[in-house]
Amino acid sequence: MYKTIFVLFMLGGRVLAQDAGKLHGRAIVVDSHNDILTACMEKHLSMDKDLRGKTQSDLARFKQGGVDLQFFSIWCDGNKADPFAWANREMDTLYAVAERNHDKLLIVKNPAQLQEAIRLKRVAAMFGVEGGHMIENDVHKLEQLYERGMRYLTLTWNNSNAWATSAMDETNKADSLGKTHKGLTDAGKQIIRRMNELGVMVDVSHVGEQTFRDALAVTTKPVIASHSNAYSLCPVFRNLKDDQIRAIGRNGGVIQLNFYSGFVDSSFKTKERAFVARHRTEIDSLTKTGMQYEYAVTTISDTYSSEVTAARPPMGMLLDHLDYIVQLAGVDHVGLGSDFDGINSSPQQLDDVTSYPLITKALLERGYSKRDVKKIMGGNFLRVLKANQP
Repeated sequence: MYKTIFVLFMLGGRVLAQDAGKLHGRAIVVDSHNDILTACMEKHLSMDKDLRGKTQSDLARFKQGGVDLQFFSIWCDGNKADPFAWANREMDTLYAVAERNHDKLLIVKNPAQLQEAIRLKRVAAMFGVEGGHMIENDVHKLEQLYERGMRYLTLTWNNSNAWATSAMDETNKADSLGKTHKGLTDAGKQIIRRMNELGVMVDVSHVGEQTFRDALAVTTKPVIASHSNAYSLCPVFRNLKDDQIRAIGRNGGVIQLNFYSGFVDSSFKTKERAFVARHRTEIDSLTKTGMQYEYAVTTISDTYSSEVTAARPPMGMLLDHLDYIVQLAGVDHVGLGSDFDGINSSPQQLDDVTSYPLITKALLERGYSKRDVKKIMGGNFLRVLKANQP
């Protein structure tokens, strides 16, 4: 009898894996946030080379993971003297990759071009600009980035800008912000209106709670959180509180799960701080060469991968965030925004961009219907993308 049960169990697992594989192939898989462009610039690499062991992404691996639409993050920290020029350099990098690999990658600017890329079995690429500081307080620069393919703007990164305050600053500098402004200024509200007119999605990841409330009060289109998780499960300033999750649901928007271990597991940050302290000298030596701090930590993490691996949470903890968001806002309001190559640690099994089929299988195992899995893997985000079209 026990042998029969074991055989049935094994057969059931095989059938589920086959079903998951077929479903993953049929779904339009969207990842709304990947930092490979910055990683390549910082590490002097090229995305169309085999970067296994060096990065979490490369062109061949996007295809292996079944990615149909990848949003490439355009980012620099708030210390860059020329963030708009840096943004254009990063865009130039992807345009050069696309030119060399037109049979594999297409930069698309609207849903019709996206469908054509899918028909041709190519990875479709769009740009998301991470941080309002990169438009340098100039709406004309917003428009120029839109013309080049930007389809969302994260209103702030960790640093505030002249027209919007960040989650980090609203958390750590609340008293000083009260003496200037908190949330969106009138100029910030005008930027939101112009984004709505152009068809640039409003991204509320990284923004302060007052900026969040102001943005949802001004926008006439559904918003996104391109890479955020649930604060109640992991209480860090970058995650979304329950009222914010519900508000995005009412707005018709979508929350894209961030794979960074520190936003998944509340115990990870203690482990990470210990790791950084152990390797402070090596990290400092990289920042002295001009490397941005986040990528110095990532580079040292790659060097001591066994230390980082031991601290990674199980994949199930990430899916707990998904379940939590579904309970609060509904299954129509959640998706994937990995933050690969902008993070130094992700949950176990989710090693790189080839790992997405594991999520499809895990969602089926958790009891999600095939229809709902297709929504989570990309359908929800595509709905919001279409709703933002001018």
